[in-house]
Amino acid sequence: MKSMSLTLLAVSLFAVPCFADDYKIHSFKKLHLNPHFWSEGASVGDFNHDGKLDVVSGPYWYAAPDFKERFEIYPPKQSFKLKVENGSEVEVPGFEGALGKNNAYSDNFFAFTYDMNGDGWTDVLVYGFPGATATWYENPKGQRRYWTPHVVMNTVDNESPQWLDINGDGKPDVISGATFPINGENKGFVGFATVDWSAPEKPWTFHKITPPGDWQRFTHGLGVGDINGDGRSDMFVANGWWEQPASLGTDSEWKFHPAGFGSGGAQMYAYDVNGDGLNDVISSLQAHGHGLAWFEQYREGNEIKFRQHLIMGKEPKENKYGLRFSQMHAIDLVDMDGDGLKDIVTGKRFWAHGPGGDAEPEAPAVVYWFKLVRNGDHSVDWVPHFVDDDSGVGTQVLATDVNGDGLPDIVVGNKKGTFVHLHEVKKVSKDEWEKSQPKPLATTANR
Repeated sequence: MKSMSLTLLAVSLFAVPCFADDYKIHSFKKLHLNPHFWSEGASVGDFNHDGKLDVVSGPYWYAAPDFKERFEIYPPKQSFKLKVENGSEVEVPGFEGALGKNNAYSDNFFAFTYDMNGDGWTDVLVYGFPGATATWYENPKGQRRYWTPHVVMNTVDNESPQWLDINGDGKPDVISGATFPINGENKGFVGFATVDWSAPEKPWTFHKITPPGDWQRFTHGLGVGDINGDGRSDMFVANGWWEQPASLGTDSEWKFHPAGFGSGGAQMYAYDVNGDGLNDVISSLQAHGHGLAWFEQYREGNEIKFRQHLIMGKEPKENKYGLRFSQMHAIDLVDMDGDGLKDIVTGKRFWAHGPGGDAEPEAPAVVYWFKLVRNGDHSVDWVPHFVDDDSGVGTQVLATDVNGDGLPDIVVGNKKGTFVHLHEVKKVSKDEWEKSQPKPLATTANR
């Protein structure tokens, strides 16, 4: 634990200057909004019309700017009993997580925000436990009462579903899997659900883009982005990608292209990592194990292929800076330092399957961002920046400017509670900056 903490401290001090005379060190101030486990996700939105972004996770939203005052969206009924040292039992709010001793799961895995009904007030969309419902909660427009729930999907499969525009209409869609009965047997599909925006409280329509397959509610890894450069968003999972057709007039199957993007990790992204004009794929390799990679797109004639570049593996020597941690169950892709390139934000999901499950369940629950650096020969570096070692990520992590200072902050909900990591930048001298830089390992594998 001590040796890892020293490694984290060394990496946390590293920053790359934007200009020769502009040297900066990035750090984060942690706000622990709630120690209780209510959700594996969190998001932001201006819920009270004061012009500031509030935080939502589980049944609560937390009012900006200090997030100390909280309000209930729906009744926080869950609790568990914990035996204390004197043998008595105390009742603890929330699901059993870091404050307890056993494994439990919440009924709230993802939170997204959007004005669903066009009334000018931001609502909250919740995906429940994998395979369960999607529900949006209608903002009561400043009234002190519970928000009206609208169940709009009976099942949202996959452990990395998303909420973004895939069909190009400028409105977000549910990106997920879904299960339907076929000849008396439940079969899984990958696809997206659209909203009738004239009546968003009515059931949303799921569009299958695949034939029936083995995708089930606990399938890991899902992403959307333009792989082939035709201007349309494609969809991809661990074993390949589906090409969006020129027309979505009918619900037909999309063309599938096999590829290997690991065994199923977190949210996946299409992004031109090395600046060669082709979108690559970024993914964690295994949600409950090790591995973070980017997959370089290259062409052989008209055929699209991918080449894996390991960013971080199971062993320290597999990362240029000797860093390793496991269970990257959530990823965001955001320009963290304003250099115009998107960086990876991720961390370790704490107790995904409890204190005895998965890889290194008791290791520090870290959060990192990896700065993308492009080299002239189209090779790249991903420079790790330490954020925290006692929060981690859930099934969702959000990097966005919460306090309006122009710097992306990091919002987390998980079994350790609800967190906001406020991004701070300090200008330093060249000498101080140079002393803060980590020393790469003498030899590095898989670079």
